[in-house]
Amino acid sequence: MHYVTAGDGTQLYVKDWGSGPPVILLHGWPLSSDSWDDQAMAIAEAGFRAIAYDRRGFGRSSQPWTGYDYNTLTDDLAAVITQTGVQDAALVGFSMGGGEVARYMSRHAGRSVSKAALISSVVPYMRQTDDNPEGTDQGVFVEMLQAMKDDRAQFFATFFREFFGVSLMSHPASDEVIDWARSMAMQASLKATLECAKSFATTDFRPDLAAFKVPTLIIHGNEDNTVPIDASGRAAAKGIANARLIEYDGAPHGVQVTHKDRLSDDLIDFLRD
Repeated sequence: MHYVTAGDGTQLYVKDWGSGPPVILLHGWPLSSDSWDDQAMAIAEAGFRAIAYDRRGFGRSSQPWTGYDYNTLTDDLAAVITQTGVQDAALVGFSMGGGEVARYMSRHAGRSVSKAALISSVVPYMRQTDDNPEGTDQGVFVEMLQAMKDDRAQFFATFFREFFGVSLMSHPASDEVIDWARSMAMQASLKATLECAKSFATTDFRPDLAAFKVPTLIIHGNEDNTVPIDASGRAAAKGIANARLIEYDGAPHGVQVTHKDRLSDDLIDFLRD
């Protein structure tokens, strides 16, 4: 096992596969770096160095009481970049991980980053406000937090069905994949799970968008009910200079599973460009 030590001593579990130009993969909530395995293998086999790590509080990383705000999480990313010795890396953030990419570009001035990709990302702002009418009503997040406090395992059983777009008429992910995702989610501490949900639900990344000075790819499903595209992918594409948006028609949130081959191909094409 390989660990990186964050500034406050938190141990971050890191996977480091392949060799070549580096690609750092930031996972979504409430998962771990394992959720990137299909894409990480494809990226490594294509001649790149795929680095994925478990966010603090999740997977095999330490579970501290504090540090689940985006500034601290982004400082953790900076520690991974420094301690793995990468230069000219591509940052790829899925869902909550997109926020770490955006905050890194502003807080750390995009140091050692040559490209960025936002996949089903929460960027730029999830919460509905007067100046963000396409966002999600805060009451939805309040209900989520209470449901997790009441019965986290039951909440995730339902949550991941929507995450992967599973319904009576559509089964883009198997029951086994849903069970796998729930097992990843349950590895996290309750504290990390709740605090990170608060962070991605309330952090406004609109001021960070101007800090993107590198080629940026945005991929988002237009039937994503977890992070709806209007307030996220489409808004990010408008706010990031020279960003390219690819919309996956009919795709839900969890495109790493439901569109895994297409996602891998699109990412590799972007990395090679």
